[in-house]
Amino acid sequence: MTPDLTDRKALTLHRARASALFLQEEALFEVQDRLSEVNKSFTDKRVVTGFPQVWADFPTIPDAETLDLRPESLDLVVHAMGLHWANDPVGQLVQCRRALRPDGLFIGLMFGGQTLSELRASLGQAEAEVTGGLSPRVLPMAEIRDLGGLLQRAGFALPVADGFTKTVLYRDAFHLMRDLRAMGEGNALQARLRRPTARAVFGRAAEIYAQSYATPEGLIKASFEIITLTGWAPHETQQKPLRPGSAVSRLEDALKAAVKPD
Repeated sequence: MTPDLTDRKALTLHRARASALFLQEEALFEVQDRLSEVNKSFTDKRVVTGFPQVWADFPTIPDAETLDLRPESLDLVVHAMGLHWANDPVGQLVQCRRALRPDGLFIGLMFGGQTLSELRASLGQAEAEVTGGLSPRVLPMAEIRDLGGLLQRAGFALPVADGFTKTVLYRDAFHLMRDLRAMGEGNALQARLRRPTARAVFGRAAEIYAQSYATPEGLIKASFEIITLTGWAPHETQQKPLRPGSAVSRLEDALKAAVKPD
């Protein structure tokens, strides 16, 4: 049996203390923008989220390992910024797919593999220099090229994976790490160290970060890649893919292809 990647108890505690939700709000704006492109009304919808306060205009459920969703009960499911913490992301997608009626829409948002690339590199180099080894500190995240395939495995039609990167400026690495805790995105890995890290590791990481990723103004850059997954519950009216295994359609085409004329 594969061990869990995420310590769900620690993740829940981190989220309960979260106060900086600007990236969660970014996800909300992204969903609203995408829904505005769809010529279709959604009457039965759910948002799967660990931050229901951000989604006040949507009915929400927690992003537990087993989702509180009934089969074929919804026409829209949004999985909002929690898939990167899922111990079974394909299982989460399958549960969302089964909850949709035919021609229902799924939108999933998650952090992608380029997220915190600067912090990963700085911490890795610092820990190797100071301790001679590496420990799990930053959540491993999927690459966008692999995620369209996950949608297909879960049974979605017209799968599309796309994304964008938001760059945020901080005073230093310590400011960034404090902000990650305020986002509820602190280290909740099951395999994380359970003892305090030597201060020298973080001090050296801050030096490397400032040397390698500073702006001319002396701030440091932190990258957050937000990937959006879009798929439809299969329906006979939908456009058929040209070849199996393809997930390269433009988002606009995929959204419009699944919408029936009024």
